[in-house]
Amino acid sequence: MTVHLTIGSPLGDLLLVGEESPPADGGFALASVSMTGQENAAVVQPGWEHAPEAFADVVRQLGEYFDGGREEFELAYTTRGTAFQERVWTALDDIPYGTTTTYGRLAERLGVPRGEVRALGAAIGANPLLVVRPCHRVIGADGGMRGYAGGVERKHHLLTHEGALQPQLL
Repeated sequence: MTVHLTIGSPLGDLLLVGEESPPADGGFALASVSMTGQENAAVVQPGWEHAPEAFADVVRQLGEYFDGGREEFELAYTTRGTAFQERVWTALDDIPYGTTTTYGRLAERLGVPRGEVRALGAAIGANPLLVVRPCHRVIGADGGMRGYAGGVERKHHLLTHEGALQPQLL
């Protein structure tokens, strides 16, 4: 069974999607966190159940994150990527709060050949768990904000929130 909930956040509405865990767990695992206007954002499908109770812990942890009281998420995830995507997405979890890394450094750490850095970028861009799996912490070698599915402005907002960037004065 697939469940969903839309919540407000400093980034705009977030659509949370969960899938039922094995019967022994008796709960739901987070399958997607997407933003309004995001490239390839999840869309509520017929048959999905609106189930706020399934997301109580997710909502609490996201609230703590946006309030500045949480640096890591402790949630059950379920994703459906290729073996390469799953490897990249797992590596995102190791990028500490308040820091950034570059696509090149992440590729090097994962043993991805230089000629396949674009594939790494595509895998990062396909991350289904925005915010909680911190793909926003991967930037260009020149410090530039490169493609974020939720939009570069949101990436900048998240990195500023985490203290990895200085706020821009207008």
